[in-house]
Amino acid sequence: MKRKKIDLVVLFILFGIPFSCQHEIEKIEPESVEAKPTEGSIRHPGNARPMPNSIYWTRAHETHNFVVGNFLTQYNSYRADLGPNSNTVWEWYIASQILADAEMVRQGDTRYAPYMNNAYAWMHNMWENTPLGGYFARANLNGSGASGDKYMDDNALSGVTYLECYNVTTGTQRTAYLNSARAVANYLMNNGIWDNTFGGGFWWNNNPTRTVKPTQTNGLAMQLFIRLYGLTGQTYYLNWANSIRTWLENNMFDASDGLFIWQIEANGTRRYEKFTYDNAIMIEAYLEFYRVTGNNAYRTRAINLAVSLNNRLWDTTRQVYRFNTSDPRVNPAWCGWASQAMIRLYRTDPNPAWLDYAQRNINFLNTYNRNPQNGGYYTFTNLNGTISDNRIEGVDQAWMQRIQASMSEYK
Repeated sequence: MKRKKIDLVVLFILFGIPFSCQHEIEKIEPESVEAKPTEGSIRHPGNARPMPNSIYWTRAHETHNFVVGNFLTQYNSYRADLGPNSNTVWEWYIASQILADAEMVRQGDTRYAPYMNNAYAWMHNMWENTPLGGYFARANLNGSGASGDKYMDDNALSGVTYLECYNVTTGTQRTAYLNSARAVANYLMNNGIWDNTFGGGFWWNNNPTRTVKPTQTNGLAMQLFIRLYGLTGQTYYLNWANSIRTWLENNMFDASDGLFIWQIEANGTRRYEKFTYDNAIMIEAYLEFYRVTGNNAYRTRAINLAVSLNNRLWDTTRQVYRFNTSDPRVNPAWCGWASQAMIRLYRTDPNPAWLDYAQRNINFLNTYNRNPQNGGYYTFTNLNGTISDNRIEGVDQAWMQRIQASMSEYK
Protein backbone atom coordinates (compact mmCIF):
# COMPACT_ATOMS: atom_id res chain seq x y z
CA MET A 1 0.00 0.00 0.00
CA LYS A 2 1.47 3.33 -1.01
CA ARG A 3 1.64 5.68 1.95
CA LYS A 4 0.54 9.27 1.61
CA LYS A 5 3.24 11.63 2.77
CA ILE A 6 2.28 13.91 5.63
CA ASP A 7 2.94 17.62 5.29
CA LEU A 8 4.33 17.71 8.78
CA VAL A 9 8.03 18.47 8.40
CA VAL A 10 10.18 18.74 11.48
CA LEU A 11 13.18 20.87 10.61
CA PHE A 12 15.18 20.11 13.67
CA ILE A 13 15.17 18.20 16.93
CA LEU A 14 14.88 20.11 20.17
CA PHE A 15 17.37 18.94 22.71
CA GLY A 16 17.18 19.88 26.35
CA ILE A 17 19.88 21.73 28.22
CA PRO A 18 22.41 19.08 29.20
CA PHE A 19 23.15 18.49 32.83
CA SER A 20 26.70 18.67 34.07
CA CYS A 21 27.60 15.10 34.92
CA GLN A 22 30.50 14.80 37.33
CA HIS A 23 32.42 11.82 36.01
CA GLU A 24 34.66 11.66 39.04
CA ILE A 25 31.59 10.66 41.06
CA GLU A 26 30.96 7.53 39.06
CA LYS A 27 29.53 5.06 41.50
CA ILE A 28 25.88 5.26 42.48
CA GLU A 29 24.97 3.15 45.47
CA PRO A 30 21.48 1.68 45.80
CA GLU A 31 19.40 3.50 48.33
CA SER A 32 15.83 3.77 49.50
CA VAL A 33 14.08 5.67 46.74
CA GLU A 34 11.90 8.09 48.64
CA ALA A 35 13.52 11.38 47.68
CA LYS A 36 11.44 14.06 46.03
CA PRO A 37 11.90 14.39 42.28
CA THR A 38 14.58 16.81 41.17
CA GLU A 39 13.89 19.58 38.70
CA GLY A 40 13.27 18.14 35.28
CA SER A 41 11.73 14.90 36.54
CA ILE A 42 8.14 14.00 37.22
CA ARG A 43 6.20 11.24 38.88
CA HIS A 44 3.48 9.75 36.69
CA PRO A 45 0.66 7.35 37.45
CA GLY A 46 2.00 3.84 37.22
CA ASN A 47 5.43 4.81 38.44
CA ALA A 48 6.56 2.60 41.28
CA ARG A 49 9.29 2.02 43.81
CA PRO A 50 11.64 -0.96 43.99
CA MET A 51 10.84 -3.67 46.48
CA PRO A 52 12.86 -3.32 49.68
CA ASN A 53 16.23 -5.10 49.45
CA SER A 54 15.59 -6.19 45.88
CA ILE A 55 18.61 -7.98 44.44
CA TYR A 56 17.47 -6.85 40.99
CA TRP A 57 17.57 -3.20 42.05
CA THR A 58 21.06 -3.75 43.40
CA ARG A 59 22.15 -5.44 40.18
CA ALA A 60 20.69 -2.61 38.09
CA HIS A 61 22.85 -0.14 40.02
CA GLU A 62 25.90 -2.38 39.71
CA THR A 63 25.40 -2.68 35.98
CA HIS A 64 25.12 1.08 35.59
CA ASN A 65 28.32 1.55 37.58
CA PHE A 66 30.07 -0.92 35.29
CA VAL A 67 28.84 1.06 32.29
CA VAL A 68 30.00 4.37 33.73
CA GLY A 69 33.39 2.93 34.60
CA ASN A 70 33.98 1.27 31.23
CA PHE A 71 31.74 2.73 28.50
CA LEU A 72 30.89 6.34 29.38
CA THR A 73 33.16 8.90 27.70
CA GLN A 74 34.09 12.48 28.54
CA TYR A 75 31.68 13.55 25.79
CA ASN A 76 28.66 11.83 27.44
CA SER A 77 28.58 9.20 24.73
CA TYR A 78 28.97 5.45 25.30
CA ARG A 79 31.44 3.13 23.60
CA ALA A 80 29.89 0.37 21.54
CA ASP A 81 32.01 -2.32 23.18
CA LEU A 82 35.26 -2.93 25.03
CA GLY A 83 36.93 -4.47 21.98
CA PRO A 84 37.41 -3.37 18.37
CA ASN A 85 34.58 -0.82 18.52
CA SER A 86 35.71 0.91 21.71
CA ASN A 87 36.20 4.17 19.81
CA THR A 88 32.81 4.02 18.07
CA VAL A 89 29.26 4.85 19.13
CA TRP A 90 26.32 2.96 17.62
CA GLU A 91 22.96 4.64 17.66
CA TRP A 92 20.77 1.91 19.05
CA TYR A 93 23.34 1.04 21.71
CA ILE A 94 23.29 4.53 23.15
CA ALA A 95 19.50 4.71 22.80
CA SER A 96 19.30 1.50 24.84
CA GLN A 97 21.41 3.06 27.60
CA ILE A 98 19.16 6.12 27.66
CA LEU A 99 16.22 3.72 27.92
CA ALA A 100 17.87 1.94 30.84
CA ASP A 101 18.47 5.17 32.73
CA ALA A 102 14.90 6.30 32.05
CA GLU A 103 13.69 3.18 33.87
CA MET A 104 15.84 4.06 36.88
CA VAL A 105 14.22 7.51 36.94
CA ARG A 106 10.77 5.94 36.57
CA GLN A 107 11.54 3.85 39.62
CA GLY A 108 12.17 7.07 41.51
CA ASP A 109 15.96 7.42 41.45
CA THR A 110 16.46 10.86 39.96
CA ARG A 111 20.26 10.58 40.17
CA TYR A 112 20.03 8.88 36.78
CA ALA A 113 18.35 11.84 35.07
CA PRO A 114 21.66 13.60 34.24
CA TYR A 115 22.99 10.48 32.50
CA MET A 116 19.76 10.14 30.54
CA ASN A 117 19.60 13.79 29.50
CA ASN A 118 23.30 14.18 28.71
CA ALA A 119 23.33 11.17 26.41
CA TYR A 120 20.15 12.42 24.76
CA ALA A 121 21.78 15.80 24.08
CA TRP A 122 24.82 14.01 22.63
CA MET A 123 22.57 12.12 20.21
CA HIS A 124 22.16 15.37 18.24
CA ASN A 125 25.53 14.55 16.71
CA MET A 126 24.08 11.49 14.98
CA TRP A 127 21.08 13.26 13.48
CA GLU A 128 21.47 14.39 9.88
CA ASN A 129 21.05 18.16 9.69
CA THR A 130 18.51 18.22 6.88
CA PRO A 131 14.74 18.89 6.85
CA LEU A 132 14.07 15.14 6.75
CA GLY A 133 16.76 14.21 9.26
CA GLY A 134 17.16 10.67 10.56
CA TYR A 135 19.83 9.07 12.71
CA PHE A 136 23.00 7.67 11.21
CA ALA A 137 24.13 4.28 12.46
CA ARG A 138 27.49 5.26 13.97
CA ALA A 139 29.74 8.12 15.03
CA ASN A 140 33.04 8.78 16.79
CA LEU A 141 33.10 9.17 20.55
CA ASN A 142 33.19 12.95 20.32
CA GLY A 143 30.22 13.01 17.95
CA SER A 144 32.15 13.63 14.77
CA GLY A 145 32.00 11.44 11.69
CA ALA A 146 28.35 10.38 11.89
CA SER A 147 27.88 8.02 8.98
CA GLY A 148 26.58 4.70 7.75
CA ASP A 149 23.16 3.63 6.62
CA LYS A 150 20.16 4.80 8.59
CA TYR A 151 18.36 1.84 10.10
CA MET A 152 14.63 2.09 10.54
CA ASP A 153 14.54 -0.13 13.63
CA ASP A 154 17.31 1.91 15.28
CA ASN A 155 15.48 5.15 14.54
CA ALA A 156 12.17 3.76 15.77
CA LEU A 157 13.79 2.52 18.98
CA SER A 158 15.20 6.00 19.58
CA GLY A 159 11.73 7.46 19.13
CA VAL A 160 10.21 4.96 21.58
CA THR A 161 13.04 5.69 24.00
CA TYR A 162 12.31 9.40 23.92
CA LEU A 163 8.68 8.73 24.80
CA GLU A 164 9.86 6.76 27.83
CA CYS A 165 11.99 9.76 28.78
CA TYR A 166 9.04 12.07 28.14
CA ASN A 167 7.12 10.19 30.83
CA VAL A 168 9.70 10.93 33.52
CA THR A 169 10.57 14.56 32.79
CA THR A 170 8.94 18.00 32.95
CA GLY A 171 9.12 21.38 31.32
CA THR A 172 11.29 22.17 28.32
CA GLN A 173 13.16 18.88 28.65
CA ARG A 174 9.89 17.00 28.36
CA THR A 175 8.87 19.02 25.32
CA ALA A 176 12.24 18.30 23.71
CA TYR A 177 11.79 14.55 24.13
CA LEU A 178 8.35 14.64 22.51
CA ASN A 179 9.59 16.80 19.64
CA SER A 180 12.46 14.38 19.05
CA ALA A 181 10.10 11.40 18.96
CA ARG A 182 7.92 13.24 16.46
CA ALA A 183 10.96 14.10 14.36
CA VAL A 184 11.85 10.40 14.18
CA ALA A 185 8.26 9.58 13.18
CA ASN A 186 8.38 12.29 10.53
CA TYR A 187 11.56 10.75 9.13
CA LEU A 188 9.93 7.32 8.97
CA MET A 189 6.79 8.65 7.31
CA ASN A 190 8.53 10.66 4.63
CA ASN A 191 11.76 8.86 3.72
CA GLY A 192 10.28 6.47 1.16
CA ILE A 193 11.48 3.33 2.99
CA TRP A 194 7.87 2.14 3.25
CA ASP A 195 6.82 1.07 -0.25
CA ASN A 196 4.47 -1.21 -2.16
CA THR A 197 6.86 -4.15 -2.32
CA PHE A 198 5.09 -7.11 -0.66
CA GLY A 199 2.11 -4.83 -0.06
CA GLY A 200 3.86 -2.41 2.27
CA GLY A 201 6.21 -2.54 5.23
CA PHE A 202 9.43 -0.75 6.09
CA TRP A 203 12.72 -1.92 4.66
CA TRP A 204 15.46 -2.44 7.23
CA ASN A 205 17.54 0.57 6.17
CA ASN A 206 17.89 3.33 3.62
CA ASN A 207 20.56 1.61 1.53
CA PRO A 208 19.50 1.78 -2.14
CA THR A 209 20.11 -1.97 -2.34
CA ARG A 210 17.01 -2.99 -0.42
CA THR A 211 17.54 -6.35 1.25
CA VAL A 212 14.93 -7.26 3.87
CA LYS A 213 11.71 -6.14 5.55
CA PRO A 214 11.95 -7.42 9.15
CA THR A 215 9.37 -7.83 11.88
CA GLN A 216 11.49 -5.94 14.42
CA THR A 217 11.72 -2.83 12.24
CA ASN A 218 8.00 -2.66 11.67
CA GLY A 219 7.06 -3.66 15.21
CA LEU A 220 9.11 -0.83 16.73
CA ALA A 221 7.65 1.67 14.26
CA MET A 222 4.18 0.38 15.18
CA GLN A 223 4.93 1.09 18.83
CA LEU A 224 6.17 4.59 18.10
CA PHE A 225 3.17 5.61 16.00
CA ILE A 226 0.47 4.28 18.33
CA ARG A 227 2.13 5.93 21.31
CA LEU A 228 2.38 9.25 19.48
CA TYR A 229 -1.29 9.00 18.58
CA GLY A 230 -2.11 8.47 22.24
CA LEU A 231 -0.14 11.58 23.21
CA THR A 232 -1.10 13.94 20.39
CA GLY A 233 -4.42 12.71 19.04
CA GLN A 234 -3.10 13.20 15.50
CA THR A 235 -4.94 10.69 13.33
CA TYR A 236 -2.11 10.26 10.83
CA TYR A 237 -0.12 8.54 13.57
CA LEU A 238 -3.03 6.15 14.14
CA ASN A 239 -3.32 5.53 10.39
CA TRP A 240 0.34 4.61 10.20
CA ALA A 241 0.14 2.40 13.28
CA ASN A 242 -2.85 0.56 11.81
CA SER A 243 -1.21 0.17 8.40
CA ILE A 244 1.91 -1.34 9.97
CA ARG A 245 -0.14 -3.62 12.20
CA THR A 246 -2.23 -4.84 9.28
CA TRP A 247 0.84 -5.45 7.14
CA LEU A 248 2.56 -7.42 9.90
CA GLU A 249 -0.50 -9.54 10.58
CA ASN A 250 -1.04 -10.27 6.88
CA ASN A 251 2.56 -10.91 5.91
CA MET A 252 4.63 -11.84 8.95
CA PHE A 253 2.32 -13.82 11.23
CA ASP A 254 2.64 -17.60 11.09
CA ALA A 255 -0.64 -19.15 12.23
CA SER A 256 0.98 -22.58 12.50
CA ASP A 257 2.69 -21.63 15.76
CA GLY A 258 1.19 -18.23 16.56
CA LEU A 259 4.43 -16.28 16.16
CA PHE A 260 5.79 -13.60 13.85
CA ILE A 261 8.49 -14.66 11.41
CA TRP A 262 11.89 -13.04 11.05
CA GLN A 263 11.76 -11.16 7.72
CA ILE A 264 10.94 -11.08 4.01
CA GLU A 265 13.96 -10.90 1.72
CA ALA A 266 14.13 -8.75 -1.41
CA ASN A 267 13.53 -11.76 -3.66
CA GLY A 268 10.30 -12.53 -1.83
CA THR A 269 11.65 -15.36 0.34
CA ARG A 270 10.03 -15.44 3.76
CA ARG A 271 12.40 -16.44 6.55
CA TYR A 272 10.38 -18.47 9.02
CA GLU A 273 12.86 -18.43 11.88
CA LYS A 274 11.21 -17.06 15.01
CA PHE A 275 13.17 -14.65 17.19
CA THR A 276 12.47 -14.02 20.85
CA TYR A 277 12.92 -10.25 20.60
CA ASP A 278 10.76 -9.92 17.46
CA ASN A 279 7.82 -11.43 19.26
CA ALA A 280 8.55 -9.57 22.48
CA ILE A 281 8.41 -6.33 20.49
CA MET A 282 5.06 -7.37 19.04
CA ILE A 283 3.66 -8.23 22.48
CA GLU A 284 4.57 -4.71 23.56
CA ALA A 285 3.07 -3.22 20.40
CA TYR A 286 -0.27 -4.91 21.05
CA LEU A 287 -0.18 -3.76 24.67
CA GLU A 288 0.34 -0.19 23.48
CA PHE A 289 -2.64 -0.54 21.13
CA TYR A 290 -4.71 -1.78 24.06
CA ARG A 291 -3.53 1.04 26.34
CA VAL A 292 -4.27 3.75 23.79
CA THR A 293 -7.52 2.43 22.28
CA GLY A 294 -8.99 0.47 25.18
CA ASN A 295 -9.89 -2.34 22.76
CA ASN A 296 -9.53 -5.57 24.72
CA ALA A 297 -8.91 -7.55 21.51
CA TYR A 298 -5.35 -6.19 21.48
CA ARG A 299 -4.77 -7.31 25.03
CA THR A 300 -5.97 -10.77 24.05
CA ARG A 301 -3.57 -10.79 21.09
CA ALA A 302 -0.69 -9.88 23.39
CA ILE A 303 -1.61 -12.72 25.75
CA ASN A 304 -1.93 -15.26 22.93
CA LEU A 305 1.39 -14.16 21.46
CA ALA A 306 3.07 -14.52 24.85
CA VAL A 307 1.69 -18.04 25.20
CA SER A 308 3.05 -18.93 21.77
CA LEU A 309 6.43 -17.40 22.55
CA ASN A 310 6.68 -19.41 25.74
CA ASN A 311 5.62 -22.60 23.98
CA ARG A 312 8.18 -22.25 21.19
CA LEU A 313 11.22 -20.36 22.49
CA TRP A 314 11.27 -20.99 26.23
CA ASP A 315 13.77 -23.69 27.20
CA THR A 316 12.03 -25.64 29.96
CA THR A 317 15.24 -27.32 31.11
CA ARG A 318 17.42 -24.22 31.45
CA GLN A 319 14.53 -21.84 32.22
CA VAL A 320 15.56 -19.17 29.72
CA TYR A 321 14.53 -17.79 26.34
CA ARG A 322 16.51 -18.96 23.33
CA PHE A 323 17.77 -16.42 20.81
CA ASN A 324 15.72 -17.90 17.97
CA THR A 325 14.40 -21.20 16.67
CA SER A 326 17.64 -21.90 14.76
CA ASP A 327 20.13 -20.61 17.34
CA PRO A 328 19.64 -21.79 20.94
CA ARG A 329 22.19 -19.45 22.46
CA VAL A 330 21.30 -16.77 25.02
CA ASN A 331 21.98 -13.03 24.68
CA PRO A 332 21.20 -10.36 27.32
CA ALA A 333 19.62 -7.84 24.94
CA TRP A 334 17.80 -10.10 22.49
CA CYS A 335 16.63 -12.63 25.07
CA GLY A 336 16.27 -10.10 27.86
CA TRP A 337 13.72 -8.22 25.75
CA ALA A 338 11.25 -11.00 26.52
CA SER A 339 11.55 -10.26 30.25
CA GLN A 340 10.51 -6.68 29.56
CA ALA A 341 7.55 -7.88 27.49
CA MET A 342 6.43 -10.31 30.20
CA ILE A 343 6.71 -7.65 32.92
CA ARG A 344 4.63 -5.26 30.82
CA LEU A 345 2.08 -7.98 30.17
CA TYR A 346 1.86 -8.68 33.88
CA ARG A 347 0.92 -5.05 34.51
CA THR A 348 -2.08 -5.51 32.23
CA ASP A 349 -2.86 -9.16 32.96
CA PRO A 350 -1.73 -9.91 36.55
CA ASN A 351 -1.06 -13.58 35.98
CA PRO A 352 1.99 -14.46 38.11
CA ALA A 353 3.22 -16.81 35.39
CA TRP A 354 4.28 -13.83 33.25
CA LEU A 355 6.40 -12.47 36.07
CA ASP A 356 7.86 -15.91 36.70
CA TYR A 357 9.04 -16.22 33.09
CA ALA A 358 10.59 -12.77 33.27
CA GLN A 359 12.37 -13.49 36.54
CA ARG A 360 13.73 -16.90 35.60
CA ASN A 361 15.05 -15.50 32.34
CA ILE A 362 16.91 -12.75 34.21
CA ASN A 363 18.21 -15.27 36.72
CA PHE A 364 19.83 -17.33 33.97
CA LEU A 365 21.48 -14.23 32.53
CA ASN A 366 22.81 -13.28 35.96
CA THR A 367 24.12 -16.78 36.60
CA TYR A 368 25.77 -17.50 33.26
CA ASN A 369 26.19 -14.34 31.17
CA ARG A 370 27.48 -12.16 34.00
CA ASN A 371 31.16 -11.94 34.88
CA PRO A 372 31.12 -12.02 38.70
CA GLN A 373 34.50 -10.28 38.94
CA ASN A 374 33.58 -7.07 37.16
CA GLY A 375 29.78 -7.26 36.81
CA GLY A 376 29.77 -7.07 33.01
CA TYR A 377 27.61 -9.28 30.81
CA TYR A 378 28.94 -11.43 27.97
CA THR A 379 27.30 -11.27 24.56
CA PHE A 380 26.33 -14.95 24.19
CA THR A 381 26.27 -18.09 26.29
CA ASN A 382 25.18 -21.57 25.30
CA LEU A 383 22.16 -23.13 26.96
CA ASN A 384 24.47 -25.15 29.21
CA GLY A 385 25.89 -21.90 30.56
CA THR A 386 29.27 -21.99 28.82
CA ILE A 387 30.44 -18.78 27.17
CA SER A 388 30.18 -18.87 23.38
CA ASP A 389 31.01 -15.19 22.77
CA ASN A 390 32.95 -13.32 25.45
CA ARG A 391 32.61 -9.84 23.97
CA ILE A 392 31.34 -7.16 26.34
CA GLU A 393 28.96 -4.90 24.43
CA GLY A 394 27.26 -1.79 25.73
CA VAL A 395 23.81 -2.75 24.54
CA ASP A 396 23.81 -5.91 26.66
CA GLN A 397 24.71 -3.94 29.78
CA ALA A 398 21.96 -1.43 29.03
CA TRP A 399 19.27 -4.08 28.68
CA MET A 400 20.35 -5.89 31.83
CA GLN A 401 20.17 -2.62 33.74
CA ARG A 402 16.73 -1.87 32.36
CA ILE A 403 15.04 -5.23 32.84
CA GLN A 404 16.43 -5.65 36.35
CA ALA A 405 15.23 -2.19 37.34
CA SER A 406 11.79 -3.16 36.00
CA MET A 407 11.84 -6.47 37.87
CA SER A 408 12.78 -4.74 41.12
CA GLU A 409 9.30 -3.27 41.22
CA TYR A 410 7.95 -6.74 42.01
CA LYS A 411 10.79 -8.91 43.31
